[in-house]
Amino acid sequence: MSDRFFVSPPIAGDRAVLAGDEARHLAAVMRVQIGDEVVLFDGSGVEFTARVTATRKQAVELAIFERREISRELPFSLTLAVALPKGERQKWLVEKATELGVTRLTPLVTERGVAQPVESALDRLRRSVIEASKQCGRNRLLEIAPPAIAAELFATAPQSIGRLIADPTGQSLAQVEIQTNNDICAAIGPEGGFSPAELAAATTLGWRPVSLGSRILRVETAAVAIAAWAGLNGQ
Repeated sequence: MSDRFFVSPPIAGDRAVLAGDEARHLAAVMRVQIGDEVVLFDGSGVEFTARVTATRKQAVELAIFERREISRELPFSLTLAVALPKGERQKWLVEKATELGVTRLTPLVTERGVAQPVESALDRLRRSVIEASKQCGRNRLLEIAPPAIAAELFATAPQSIGRLIADPTGQSLAQVEIQTNNDICAAIGPEGGFSPAELAAATTLGWRPVSLGSRILRVETAAVAIAAWAGLNGQ
């Protein structure tokens, strides 16, 4: 049985218990039997092989018999600071960012933003991270960071990392070079773009404007394009 299941809190010993949706999926959908083997991960970077020892309506008990530290992460930290799109497009963005190895997603509060990063929406996105991690094999979870006001993020991001801001007047992303293993933070504004004041604040602080081409991209498309570019160029 190759399905992966997420365990919380982190596994500390040789036993684990799946509860809630994970237990129901394993017991009711997968119809697990005592003695079946499954793969568990807890977000710590470790992957476990476990054997089912007991099943109940709301919980599945397992015995851990193999522990493997398997990293499927990028060799650097990649943060996407994004003015979230509306509705289900947020979930799509998080799924693809997880698959592409993004380390952290920071919802941006911008002057032209249309979707407010309220806590209930962020909780749903964190659940989407778990589902996407199960599918793509990541053993560390993409972090959904607390929302940040754009100007404050521009001012507080370390100068030692690669700081990029999406803007149509910037240098073509295809011509931008990054240092291997250099952490990156890329800011993507709403579909109306960053305001002139926000863009000026960023560039004054040393953020590098980058263009994704002559076409107008949706927020999630721009974010995925930058994540894919960073992953391919920073390996």
